Amino acid sequence: MKAVRMHRIGEPGVLEVEELPRPEPGPGDVLVRVHAAGVNPPDWYARRGFAGIPEDIRPTLPLPYTPGSDVSGTVAAVGHGVTEWREGDEVFGLVRFPSLENGGKGYAEYTTPPASHLARKPASLSHVEAAGVPMAGLTAYQFIVDHIKLDEGRRVLVNGAAGGVGHFAVQLAKIKGAYVIGVASGRHETFLRELGVDEFLDYTTTRVEDEVRDVDVLIDTVGGPDANRFLPVLRRGGVISPVFHAEYHRERAADLGISFRRGQVHSDGGQLAELALLLEEGRLRVGVDSVFPLAEAAKAHERAERGHIQGKIVLRVAPDQIGRPASR
Repeated sequence: MKAVRMHRIGEPGVLEVEELPRPEPGPGDVLVRVHAAGVNPPDWYARRGFAGIPEDIRPTLPLPYTPGSDVSGTVAAVGHGVTEWREGDEVFGLVRFPSLENGGKGYAEYTTPPASHLARKPASLSHVEAAGVPMAGLTAYQFIVDHIKLDEGRRVLVNGAAGGVGHFAVQLAKIKGAYVIGVASGRHETFLRELGVDEFLDYTTTRVEDEVRDVDVLIDTVGGPDANRFLPVLRRGGVISPVFHAEYHRERAADLGISFRRGQVHSDGGQLAELALLLEEGRLRVGVDSVFPLAEAAKAHERAERGHIQGKIVLRVAPDQIGRPASR
């Protein structure tokens, strides 16, 4: 099979397509013929050797390494003990995340996820669209349902609302009955209003901290050294849910009664099946920023590094004739 591998840490050009033996599914695993693979921040963090993480807690990347944890495809074979899937089933999933040693290896024509990490692909979605869901969708779901436990009627601000996690967080918060304020650049306003934001703020022209007050929950998908600027936006006793590392002046936040709720996203086929139902019902949609062939994984990473992404970047691994067509 063809797979993307990196033999050293570096720029996108370290990602190269190679011929590798097709894997065999172990007990409890499924062999999936990959039709499309999602591109996620951990993929380029790994490619850079996790340089943004303090050295004393920085994970060691096993080389050579095949990135990719989000896949959509068809079941080609099942391992011993697997009864819930059979050959030909269309599935998608977040594969073996957050494991590095035995990661998803999604940038490949075949991969072998545990059966429990998969859900049935919504029939209304193409494989390209479905591959954009797992990590970003589960991150938003696990934050809103498991960590924040969002109640109806809350005021929620999503910073980075047009990105992968952000655009799912906007929609899931609306489904939960929240009043949602979306922050992104002006080019994303139409997209976010279509997703249902109640207010839109263009951070390139507006200082959010000067315009918004009494927010119950901040879901911050951007982070950074000046994230503390959002403290005045929150009501006393509010919640910050940071997706990435950021400086929030936690002592000052504690004085304001602000708490932090977050967690590491993890593979969960059951939760993904709940997202699949929302997608099938049309209550949730996935935005696709751009699509690249597997052989152009390096170009996909270059696109990611330019930022200002609307939805998800996806690698097309095999021809996709199912669902609505997605184009580059």
